Amino acid sequence: MDAIDELIDAAQIFYADARRDENGRSRSWEHCYRVFRDARTDPSPDYDHLSLHLAFYLASWGMYRGSSFLLQKDYKVLSPIVEEVLKPEYDCLFGVACADLREPEVQAWLTNVYDYIANYFRPMRDEVAGRVVDSPVSPVLITKILMGTLGCVPAYDRFFQDGAKYLGLEHNSYKENSLLELADIYEEHNDRLEEARRGMRTDDLIYPQMKLLDMGFWQVGFEKDAGSAK
Repeated sequence: MDAIDELIDAAQIFYADARRDENGRSRSWEHCYRVFRDARTDPSPDYDHLSLHLAFYLASWGMYRGSSFLLQKDYKVLSPIVEEVLKPEYDCLFGVACADLREPEVQAWLTNVYDYIANYFRPMRDEVAGRVVDSPVSPVLITKILMGTLGCVPAYDRFFQDGAKYLGLEHNSYKENSLLELADIYEEHNDRLEEARRGMRTDDLIYPQMKLLDMGFWQVGFEKDAGSAK
């Protein structure tokens, strides 16, 4: 089995697992992404409702564990981020096709929203820690937010990174070169990946390209970790 077959099989396993449990944690992404999709065309979005969806999705995927500064805050602290990502200038990022990540405008707005979230969280994290924290705000947290609200980048957590490394990617941390490498992969295998993605939908929600990659690499990393544990 070559790497692209393994990636597609892994993504389909992840998707099938989510379908088996209508209340499973994988559905949290679907709920979050859908409400943010609908809010983009709502003239009066409910920021409080959206913040609660975002918080629960983040909690489902480990962002409120004991070591997280977010654990010390309520969901309402996410409202400024919600307002930011719903600005029309970020429409180009919502469900973006991998090939469009090469566009300078898309890259610029992606950098802008990433930096906004990092700069918003930094003083909050320092306040919770009671000191100035030297390290950057976690790319895992920021990319999980971007995946949940815009579907424009994978969540670069441990399993995604391990899966990317295992399948031979040169870059597996969140940087422009990693996103462009993902775009290369998708373009090279576009027909096969798009055929798989067409089967990944729930009701009126179609999974974006980056979600397919997110699921596939994550599942590969998860399975390799489980195999090592055994």
